[in-house]
Amino acid sequence: MGSLASKFQSPSQGPEEAAEGTGGSRRHGSECKKRKRNTKCDCDSEHDEEDDMLDTPRRKKLKSTSKYIYQTLFLNGENSDIRICALGQEWNLHKVYLCQSGYFSSMFSGSWKESNMMEINLEIPDQNIDTEGESRREPNNGCNLVSFFTYSSLLSGVCAALQVVFGSLYRDDVLIMPNRVISILAAACMLQLDGLIQQCGETMKENISAKTACGYYACASIYGLDSVMKKCLEWLLNNLMTHQNADLMKELGAEVMELLIQSSDLFVMQVEMDVYTALKKWMFLQLNPSWDGPIKQLLADADAWLCKRRTDLCEKEPFLNTEEGVPFRSVFRLVRLQYIINDLASARILERDNILPPEWLTAMYKNQWFAMLRTEFDNDNGPQESNKDEFEQNSMRCGRKLSKDGDYCWRWTGFNFGFDLLVTYTNRFIVFKRNTLSQPCGGAVSLQARRHLAYRLRLASFDSRGKLVCSRSTGYQLLTLEKDQEYVVMNLDSRLLSFPLYVCCNFLYTSPHSDHRPDSSEPESAARAAS
Repeated sequence: MGSLASKFQSPSQGPEEAAEGTGGSRRHGSECKKRKRNTKCDCDSEHDEEDDMLDTPRRKKLKSTSKYIYQTLFLNGENSDIRICALGQEWNLHKVYLCQSGYFSSMFSGSWKESNMMEINLEIPDQNIDTEGESRREPNNGCNLVSFFTYSSLLSGVCAALQVVFGSLYRDDVLIMPNRVISILAAACMLQLDGLIQQCGETMKENISAKTACGYYACASIYGLDSVMKKCLEWLLNNLMTHQNADLMKELGAEVMELLIQSSDLFVMQVEMDVYTALKKWMFLQLNPSWDGPIKQLLADADAWLCKRRTDLCEKEPFLNTEEGVPFRSVFRLVRLQYIINDLASARILERDNILPPEWLTAMYKNQWFAMLRTEFDNDNGPQESNKDEFEQNSMRCGRKLSKDGDYCWRWTGFNFGFDLLVTYTNRFIVFKRNTLSQPCGGAVSLQARRHLAYRLRLASFDSRGKLVCSRSTGYQLLTLEKDQEYVVMNLDSRLLSFPLYVCCNFLYTSPHSDHRPDSSEPESAARAAS
């Protein structure tokens, strides 16, 4: 036994060393006891850490499982129990996987003849899915689908789209390329794959740009993706005038343009006259889609085209009353003309262009004349009660681009009923000032003690694709200013500032007028009072 025990003794440790080790262990134990009240023993903490590591679950993905299913069952088609045929392409698939699709689930679970068939010929009724990668659908919902799909070669054919859609049934993640999302969305909608439809929608919202906005909006309206439509409209409202693009204008149809022009959220640069100018360019491009030139030349070419047309045809009829112009009437009708005719140079351009029917301008001149009389003689000092509907429909829209940080001071041109409003940007503050006597003004200035206005100010900066980087808004506000009074509208956080910075304002200087018409006796009593 002794010899056997000696075999298990460590060869590097003699009897004395063993005794020292035992003594050391005893000393360590006594030291641990002495420190027990104050600190935890190091050896206990090490054991606790080891226990924690053993109790902590470790998740490791088995890469081979998903890849094996996709490769073996989908790509190789092993143990397939059904064959799907579409436009000359075949897929050897499995009913248990196809039943994830509402389309196939209904087909296989009912009394349809296809439920017992081993081969199914799949018809493709959606014209947005095409083997040549181009949609055959006519322009819809105000956007030109054909030019969109042709321009970016979005689809490489129905087979590629169905390959992705069928493959998504065999794996838990799908990579959707933005240049193929429309085709995949069309196929996913046809096969009723809600999860894939949602993923397509998210892909579209993340990739809205000048090249995709119109096509995404049109397809989202076809397939009922309201959130995508809303995002596209927001992008267009922000970028139509801040980043003008000729190709984008060519694709915009009248229905979408109506939604943009009537909105008080349109990010207008400069003044309302620039909205009219943008529409003039858009109309020219719609009628001359082959135009190809620099964006700076577009307005001059549009004016030259209108002038040549009037001269060659000896046409005195307003353009919107002609056969060519009728399709654009509904859009131009939404321009807020009251803020164009209040500037002499702009009013002269309207007369020269002869685009608008004269009765539109006559009615607007009359309304503005009465608004001026109410301000001068009826003590209309501006809106004092909240009326958001009136503000949304009739507020003045204007804007300014601040290219870099610095000090800026400006006013927007036009007659604003004696309310000379100066806007200042300095030291990250935006300030409104009602100028009365302190600074020169080119027009008449109201000397009333107080003036009221409704306003909303928005700031935004964009990346190279027109996506919002940062934005701020005051919301709808009512403000009262005394003579030469200043008011801090917004204090900006320097960490959020990104230049160029776009400033967009909405103003309402006068109170909404009622439709009440005075009786015939009222002017007589007014005349007697004056005498």
